[in-house]
Amino acid sequence: MEIIHLEHVSKSFGEQKVLDDISLDIREGEILTVIGRSGCGKTTLLRLINGLQKPDTGRVCVEGEDVAKTDLIALRRKIGYVIQNKGLFPHMTVEKNITYVPVISGRKDKAENHRLALELLNLVGLDETYAGRYPDELSGGQQQRVGIARALASKAKILLMDEPFGALDEITKRSMQKELLALQEKLKMTVVFVTHDIREAMCLGNRVLVMERGKIAQLDEPERIRKNPADDFVKDLIGG
Repeated sequence: MEIIHLEHVSKSFGEQKVLDDISLDIREGEILTVIGRSGCGKTTLLRLINGLQKPDTGRVCVEGEDVAKTDLIALRRKIGYVIQNKGLFPHMTVEKNITYVPVISGRKDKAENHRLALELLNLVGLDETYAGRYPDELSGGQQQRVGIARALASKAKILLMDEPFGALDEITKRSMQKELLALQEKLKMTVVFVTHDIREAMCLGNRVLVMERGKIAQLDEPERIRKNPADDFVKDLIGG
């Protein structure tokens, strides 16, 4: 059953068409990885799902509701968003970063929020001593874990991830990939994961969406893409 539905979606910025008649169903509980060259529309796709941008034509629906017509605050409470530079507030402790969304949403019970922060730190592989630290006291991998914990603090059912591990060293990246798979298996979230790394896309995705010039070049399970690339672009992308 799909949780996200795009129907003939197009989006342009000035003269540049970034998405061109995209129709796509994203299944509840899957990891969909999105791969393609810079400028092919990957990030715009995420921003349309989250209601940060509106399509020029077509519809984007989340849980059956048209994003253009829904309450965006309520929508974003069920969608976590993780970006490459973590987006953490440098003047806030780890605990306050994690509980930021619940607090601005009206959940201001300090004891409850403290318990939530510790629970989420544990979930992403950090112990409770990190709660009082500041982002600049953490490594890149630790900051990214906090970014994921913050995205989960609103009890998100959908996690949008825009190259979250792109700035990490290779060892840390592989560790974070394994942790994401374990986390998704535990929480049964729907994850849409944008990456430039074809190995990462094929490793993480239940399905892989290959984009080229604003269109869908191929959408399938990783092994099927390996065996039957749709065209020369996809074949070159996966290495022959």
